[in-house]
Amino acid sequence: MDTAFKGEHLLPGHIGQVFVILSFGAALLSTISYYFATTSTNKLDTSWLKMGRIAFWANSISILGVAVLLFYVIYNHYFEYHYAWAYTSRSLPVYYIVSGFWNGQEGGFLLWTFWQAVLGNILIWRAKSWERPVMTVISLSQLFLASMLLGIELFGARIGSSPFLLLRNAVEGPIFSRSDYLTYIKDGQGMNPLLQNYWMVIHPPTLFLGAASVVVPFAYAVAGLWQKRYKEWIAPAISWGLFASMILGVGVIMGSLWAYQSLNFGGFWAWDAVENASIFPWLTLVGGVHVMIVYKNTGHSYVTATILVLVSFIMVLYSSFLARSGVLGDTSVHAFTDLGMFGQLVSYVIVFLVISVWLVVARFKEMPITKKDEDTYSREFWMFVGAIFLALSCFHLLLVTSIPVFNRAFGTKIAPPVDLVGHYNVIQASFAMVIAILTGFTQFLKYKKSDITRFFITTAVYFVLAALITALVVYATGLYKLHFVFNLVMFGSIYSVLANGKVLADAVKGKFKLAGSAVAHIGFALMLVGALIAAGTRKVVSLNESGVIKMSGFDKAEGMGSARENVMIYKNEPVKMGDYTVTYLGDSVAAPNRYFKVNYKRLDETGKVTEEFILRPNVLTNPQMGSEPSPVPDTKHYLLHDLYTHITALPVGTNTQAAAAGDAHGEENDDKNYDEPVPHQIAVGDTIHYRDGDIILKSLNREVKVQNIPITGNDVAIGAKLEVISHNKKYEAEPVYMIKNKSVFDFARKVEDAGLKLRLSKIIPAENKVEIVVYQQPQNKKPWIVMRALDFPYINFLWSGTIIMIIGFLMSIRRRNSELKTV
Repeated sequence: MDTAFKGEHLLPGHIGQVFVILSFGAALLSTISYYFATTSTNKLDTSWLKMGRIAFWANSISILGVAVLLFYVIYNHYFEYHYAWAYTSRSLPVYYIVSGFWNGQEGGFLLWTFWQAVLGNILIWRAKSWERPVMTVISLSQLFLASMLLGIELFGARIGSSPFLLLRNAVEGPIFSRSDYLTYIKDGQGMNPLLQNYWMVIHPPTLFLGAASVVVPFAYAVAGLWQKRYKEWIAPAISWGLFASMILGVGVIMGSLWAYQSLNFGGFWAWDAVENASIFPWLTLVGGVHVMIVYKNTGHSYVTATILVLVSFIMVLYSSFLARSGVLGDTSVHAFTDLGMFGQLVSYVIVFLVISVWLVVARFKEMPITKKDEDTYSREFWMFVGAIFLALSCFHLLLVTSIPVFNRAFGTKIAPPVDLVGHYNVIQASFAMVIAILTGFTQFLKYKKSDITRFFITTAVYFVLAALITALVVYATGLYKLHFVFNLVMFGSIYSVLANGKVLADAVKGKFKLAGSAVAHIGFALMLVGALIAAGTRKVVSLNESGVIKMSGFDKAEGMGSARENVMIYKNEPVKMGDYTVTYLGDSVAAPNRYFKVNYKRLDETGKVTEEFILRPNVLTNPQMGSEPSPVPDTKHYLLHDLYTHITALPVGTNTQAAAAGDAHGEENDDKNYDEPVPHQIAVGDTIHYRDGDIILKSLNREVKVQNIPITGNDVAIGAKLEVISHNKKYEAEPVYMIKNKSVFDFARKVEDAGLKLRLSKIIPAENKVEIVVYQQPQNKKPWIVMRALDFPYINFLWSGTIIMIIGFLMSIRRRNSELKTV
């Protein structure tokens, strides 16, 4: 053990690294054991099977050990470890320390392999005759994930990145040559302010569970081809495919909620490269699940079902490569930097891609392929078409998102579309329109053969009804002003709701097993409705008719929007903004947040207030990370719309941390921001008149306490309890005068909303008076903010549709599991 450096806690790291290596070794042994258990001709010999189970259990225990020790290091603020120093700080509350666990790449891989271990243990318990081949695939995946955490050098090449890497080995600097370097590391860098949101506590675990669960239907598909049990794997894979689709979808939507509540681009989706990558596997897996159901019911489309399931896990691996290899560092705000694992990530993708391709090619001639084509008026034909469109949607996203990969791999200089967001919106809306319509009219078809006349009559009736409702919705919301394809998506969504609503009504009459798909389709359609209207017809409330913001370079600043969409508001000066009268009342600090208090009032024609509320958009900073202030919106939620407000600009020099220090301790010397101070000698009960109101000395507090400063017998501390009346509002402040160790101190207090700083500068016992010094912000330097307010109509359809879709998935999973029990 290295004892040259004082204060280091090396034991947790050493034990943790042992667990990392053990998890890798156990995964390797489990893979080999399950492989031989699968290929052994003597199925009565269970020695390899037992060895595979024991090794996988050892892998699971090792992963749990790594996780516990890493959390121990983070929770105890052992900043000698790079991971704890880079992603946490002492000021973070426990729930953000927990989310710091997966804030970095190493923690992300650890969370992924943890979920995969959980799923593997469920499969050991439940997979029965499929255990051997399925667990061979799961163990192989565990092997690759374990390698990402090794952090060792082998033949000059670095393999993985250990979560227990010491700070002095990760960061260069002369300080680390000192044996007492830890005395200079008082705190960690902390967490990116934008990640300090409750959605980031639950979103990554959900998304990683979704990513981990995709390996299960993939493993069943590989096992089916490997063992030539071509038909049998479909039934159990459907349930797992539904589960993975549901969890992945929930994870993606949670990310959208985080973006909506925490980011300032004004929406829930930005077509960021990593955002795109997160839905690659969801699109292909949802298509794969539908085609598996087709095969189970009709015997058609086996090859397509198999390929889509295999591709889904490859998409998970490729998405991870895009996010973690550093290849998207210049095109995505979500991408990680390269930790030197580029080659490992590529290997992970290639190995499983090669396995998939080899098995499909080797078994292609033996696969069950129906020689009779599907009937055009059968449900399976159009479900197949829908799955193909989902795959094409994924292919389009994959192609455009991967442009940086192509350029890096082949030395090309392909440029993405000029209007990237517009390009994605129109193309993906076209796919969404087709898929929405298909989820509707396929419900009027039967497997194998349908009554054509009845189908056309029913379809026509619902098409006409959907067209009428769409016309009303499009006109009422203003959606008709957008590209015509968005109106078609609205038509498809409404048609899907109506058609699946009929199926749901039939389910109530006794066909309950059909309800799951109908509910999921209705939820998906409502999500499209909410996304279309909210994003397509959102209204700018903060319209600025002048088109000018008096701030240098405002229009060039990223994320602020145009000057016509922003208003500059001075403190306590009401501004008319749409249907509201808005007043900036002031701000307060709870580091790293600076909250800006904005009052909204809605008045009727007589001037009577019909509605009033406060929004508190805030700005986050983390100087330790060198981060720029990050605006975080605040939203007023209504049943049918959201009013969304965020800060887009502040006076130069506004500093959250400095303000926090000044408010807490009275030590900030910012006198230059005020007019010349004016002293007033007053007694208790007297009033000081100033430009915007009055200051009354209510009493003197001889038992006042100043934070972190003990008062001994010879010390004196007196607080002046002041009441400030400004613009018909009352505030309290208590500046403090102190004599400690024969030295005189005074601690000013600010009344930000009134633009005041007040000092108790002198005690005059002979006259029973004190001296209060009043600092007032100049009229021409009044605090101000620039803010942007948007109205998102009907966005609750998006969130409620998500919940409905999840319920539909759960109902479908229950149905498929019950079918498995009866087999």
